[in-house]
Amino acid sequence: MAKEKTLIGEITHYFPKAGAAVVKLEMPLKIGDKVKIVGGGKEIEQEITSMQIDRQPIEEGKVGNEVGVAVSEAVREGYKVYKAE
Repeated sequence: MAKEKTLIGEITHYFPKAGAAVVKLEMPLKIGDKVKIVGGGKEIEQEITSMQIDRQPIEEGKVGNEVGVAVSEAVREGYKVYKAE
């Protein structure tokens, strides 16, 4: 039986020039966490290397926060962010 994926949040915005996405968190997220971004027929696995709220660097985002994170590929609104296994 496939293990249920742990949903961390959802992409609400993407900034192509900055290579960053805004994630509305449903679970805490920390620098160094490995995530899988799923949507539009693709799966992007990456480590969280930088995170910001209102352009201020943070180490950890809390439930309900909208955090900016660097992403390795273009993403779109509505893509889901899961904890990578």
